[in-house]
Amino acid sequence: MPRTLDVYLRRDLVGNLMQDAHGELAFAYAASWLANQAAIPLSHSLPLRKERFNRHACKGFFAGVLPDQGKREIIAKNLGISPRNDFAMLEQIGGECAGAVTFIPAGENLPDRNYHYRPLTGKELGDILKELPKRPLMAGAGGIRLSLAGAQDKIAVHVASTQISVPLGGAPSTHIIKPAIERFAGLVFNEAFCMKLARAIGIPTASADVGRAGDIDYLIIQRYDRAVVKASTAAPEYLERLHQEDFCQALGIDPDHKYQREGGPSLKQCFALLRKLSSVPVMDIQHLLDAVIFNFLIGNHDAHGKNFSLLYGAETRLAPLYDVVSTVGYPELDRKMAMKIGGEYVSDQVRPGHFERLADEAGLAKPLVKRRVREVAAAMLEKSPGLTSDLAGAFAVASLIQGRCQRVMEEFI
Repeated sequence: MPRTLDVYLRRDLVGNLMQDAHGELAFAYAASWLANQAAIPLSHSLPLRKERFNRHACKGFFAGVLPDQGKREIIAKNLGISPRNDFAMLEQIGGECAGAVTFIPAGENLPDRNYHYRPLTGKELGDILKELPKRPLMAGAGGIRLSLAGAQDKIAVHVASTQISVPLGGAPSTHIIKPAIERFAGLVFNEAFCMKLARAIGIPTASADVGRAGDIDYLIIQRYDRAVVKASTAAPEYLERLHQEDFCQALGIDPDHKYQREGGPSLKQCFALLRKLSSVPVMDIQHLLDAVIFNFLIGNHDAHGKNFSLLYGAETRLAPLYDVVSTVGYPELDRKMAMKIGGEYVSDQVRPGHFERLADEAGLAKPLVKRRVREVAAAMLEKSPGLTSDLAGAFAVASLIQGRCQRVMEEFI
């Protein structure tokens, strides 16, 4: 039997995701959305048109909403569905996703703004974080329909003052929590330090802090794709979803192929995409260049196409940086970068000439790019000592990063 999900952007029905009797996906925009003068595409890879998009054309966006394969397999087992069935997965957990997209079984009503949240005690939060490896995203728990991309354990929550709550029935969240991972010592402090350092040197980056529930450290990140809105002085405030998509989704690339060596985006493609779509390309290209340099300097080898996003609204902008970790400190992780810099995958082998080649690929001046590498490294060396005083658990990664910055300062003369 054919099945259909209604696809919403915020509170507008934009189209239908369909699965035929053979399990094949298709997507079509709603006639009412196409007739709307304010209509925008769901994705850069899905331009507004009357014709349907087949599975090949729409998989990159819709599969990109879902968690990575390892987590999907556990979720599927818990829910009694196939891990490869994107439609069934979105039907089950597609209520609160990245950006402004929501999936509702056809004919059902979109939840009104009388949102419901379940407050958590510190113990309850700790228990949930311990359970996440067995129940990713709390999938299957009563009233919870959350989906977040990525391979790491995480949960979307709502924070009001100091109260942390679980969103119910598709209610929007405000923050994402990532618990510590036993086999990667200090990961929470590593990511917190890297994100705070990026913000400190002026790279737009999601706000992050460290918390603790029971005996579990966690990183809590404020969502940049959520905003408090007040329609008028007389109207009450409400939480609004902001539309976004990652670079793989925008380019229509299957998330299973997010790494460049597997067919994922290259830095050349990323700069070209931003130059084409950004409302302020000069500024956003500078921010992307800074992010690339920063990831190189901290030794973040996992900066793939799903870790850069576009944020849509009155303007189209590069989203704040997120998922920033120094992976080089964990010997068991891949030593190759997710995207080549000037033809080189291994960060320890990247030299000034590779950044000159990157400059050519990105359409930037070679002297500007080489000078910027030194400027970012110098800023990181200046700002990093002050951050470890509040993050004692980040001392080792801070020392590693400072060493990498010193080496680059000596080489990029």
